[in-house]
Parts: sequence; C-alpha cells; structure tokens
Amino acid sequence: MMQHCQLQCIDQSIDCGVARMQMDKLNQTLTAVKNLRSNVRQCFEHLADGTDGEGIDESRNKFVHDFQDRFGAINSQLREVEQLINGLQVPPTAYHLGNTTFLAQETSQDRQALYPQLVNSYKWIDKVHDHSILAFNNLNQNTLRRSYNYCSQKRQRLPFSSFNNDPDHIDKLLSEINHPPHTSYKVFRPFGSNAVAIVTISNVLKAAIVFKGVLIEWVTIKGYDETLEHDDLWAESRYEVFRKVQEHAHSAMLHFFSPTLPDLAVKSYVTWLNSHIKLFLEPCKRCSKYIANGLPPTWRDLRTLEPFHEDCRNS
Repeated sequence: MMQHCQLQCIDQSIDCGVARMQMDKLNQTLTAVKNLRSNVRQCFEHLADGTDGEGIDESRNKFVHDFQDRFGAINSQLREVEQLINGLQVPPTAYHLGNTTFLAQETSQDRQALYPQLVNSYKWIDKVHDHSILAFNNLNQNTLRRSYNYCSQKRQRLPFSSFNNDPDHIDKLLSEINHPPHTSYKVFRPFGSNAVAIVTISNVLKAAIVFKGVLIEWVTIKGYDETLEHDDLWAESRYEVFRKVQEHAHSAMLHFFSPTLPDLAVKSYVTWLNSHIKLFLEPCKRCSKYIANGLPPTWRDLRTLEPFHEDCRNS
C-alpha cells in the first residue's frame, strides 16, 4: 500500500514537472510572437515615414540600409517563432478551464460576454499585483523618517519654547546679526514681554517687526521719512513702493518661519531685510533696469538676495 502511494506521488510530481516545462515553452513562444509583431509594426512605421528631403541620395541609401536591417531581424525572429511552435506539444485533452467552461453554454446575450470580461479582470489583477510588489520594494528602500515604516512608532514631541524666552533674548539676537552700516535696531515692549523691533535701514526704509516670543508675527514697512511708532504698527505706508516691499516681506516671513529653529529664522529674515539697503540703487538682475512699471526692484531673492522686479522674478 505504501509503495502504491509513493508511486502515485512520483507520477504526480513528474506530471507537474512536465506541465511546468510546457508552460515555460508556451510563455517563450508567446513572448517571441509579441516581439515579432512589435518589430513588424516598427518596420511598417519606418516605411510610412519615408526619407527626408535633405541629401536625397544619402538619405535614400540610409533608408534602404535601415529597412534591410529591420527586415533581416524580422526573418530571424520569424524562424525563431516557427522553431518554438514546432517544439510545442499538442495537449492530449482540452485545457481544463474550471467552471468558466459553462459560460459558453449560456443562451442569454447578457451572460455571453462574461468570459472576456473575466479574462480582462484576471489580467488587471495580475498587473495590480506586479505594481504592488514594485511599490513595496521601493517603499522598503526609503530611509526617510516620514515613510510608513515609522508610522507605528510614537513620535516624540519636540521641545517648543519659542513663546517663553528671556525678555532680553531679542536684544541679544539682533546684536549677533551682521548688519550693514547705517542700520540700527530699537526694541521696545508695548505688549508686555513680547518685543517690537524697529529696524532703520540707512536712509531707505523703516521696518517694525512684531514678535511673539521669538516668532515673527507681523511686519510693517514704511519710508524713512514716515513715522513708525508702537501706536501705528498696523498702518500701511503712503508710498506704493514700500507697500509692495511689505507684501514681499510677509512672503519672506512665511518662508523663513521655523518654530523648531526660531533663532535661525529671525537671523535669516533680518539678513534678508537688510538686503534692501540699496533698494533704489541696484538694477534688476533679469532686465537690468532700475525702474519697471514705475517701481524699482522690490523683490529680493530668498537665497541669493539678488534684486528683481515683481514681473521679472516670475519670468
């Protein structure tokens, strides 16, 4: 009895091996047919494109040479396909399609189209499976902390002390910034412990920087001849050029905003603000003009501090 079971297992394993070999040969044949069809299509596209008008003789010779190469490759692939087809074994019985064989016996028009839809569904599932494997491998190679590998880990809360600092911290911070000559800082606290810094940049402009702790909350830009005190921090300048600079200053404020590194954010922002010392003296780096649409270059690049007109920086 045991010997009989062992013989049955051996026969089944041999049948599985033979079936696997036949499937491999069938896959190779289908791949060769696919490559042959692709090359034939490319050959006909090459014939349809023809030759260009320049250098008629040279272009014609090149065209004929390329066509001969493509035609030779098609012949070799055709012989390869014929050999693979001849190597295939005709199955002794029809392929077992399971319950899908009963779909062909349906007389209803609505159910006769189920089989091709089922085949397309299987193809789609196979593609989704392949793409999911590729995505899984790529995500496993990602070493960023924001990847899903670390979603299960509990995030540690960063120390956030930007609101609670020494009252003299802003004074020390502004004194550490390398500012150009004829630039001064005046710090006062009309709102309790939160500071307001009045930055006077040469004879060009004045800027009021409102802090909340070490974070910049608001910026007001006015001309050098305009008053800028604690009672008019929210009033805009009467000059259009400084109203435009204030709009850019708000954009830069959002760009340099960093709750985790507030000191670096303030230093970077004040350094960017100090680059307006030559607001009316430097031409635009893009158009090389001093005035465009009645305004000087009011925008300073956030990285290089180069001056640009508002229209030129977007072009």
